[in-house]
Amino acid sequence: MSNISSKTFSIILIVLGALNIFVGINVGFGGIATLGLQGQTEFFEVTNETVFLMRDSHTRYFGGLYFGIGLFLIPASTNLRKYHTALNLIFALIFIGGLARFTMMRFDIIFGPDIIGSLLVELVLMPVLYFWLMKILKSPVPEVK
Repeated sequence: MSNISSKTFSIILIVLGALNIFVGINVGFGGIATLGLQGQTEFFEVTNETVFLMRDSHTRYFGGLYFGIGLFLIPASTNLRKYHTALNLIFALIFIGGLARFTMMRFDIIFGPDIIGSLLVELVLMPVLYFWLMKILKSPVPEVK
């Protein structure tokens, strides 16, 4: 695998990291309603404040996870050999998250214009990155640093 391939892979990780940081900030600091960085936030009315606050706390936690994943992806892009196990775990977890979208059983939403980009990243790009990383690691070409 060429050094160009490793550099391209690393650039993709940096972009994914930045996107995860963006989503993490939006959800982690905004909760269910989000900060609005991804669009309109007025889409529900709270009828049970206690339950809402509990679920909002969980949503903020998930936002923090995305933020943390983003923070990890950026430095991991500098040493693929060192971080390959964690990268593969992240690729697998994001893939599983993409599969979980299907539990809503609303294919008009899942395959709609607002979700399809994320779904393609989760279900297509993650396996591509997994196998691409395997190919890079089999290469004797020096690591991108």
